Amino acid sequence: MTDSDITLISTLTCPECGHARRETMPPDQCQWFYDCTACGAVLRPRAGDCCVFCSYGTVPCPPVQKGADCG
Repeated sequence: MTDSDITLISTLTCPECGHARRETMPPDQCQWFYDCTACGAVLRPRAGDCCVFCSYGTVPCPPVQKGADCG
């Protein structure tokens, strides 16, 4: 997979309040924390996931899309 095949937009859905928001993912790293803009909950990855996008997003993070091991 090339960098041009990587999707950088994912919709994160807060497990606390259900608020969904489109976010741009960092292209070369995992994101371990995210503050929900609706309720203020701090999202952290679920056990076994490398980042909040892999846990709560519609698209996994770019390193996972590239086949890298982030965790």
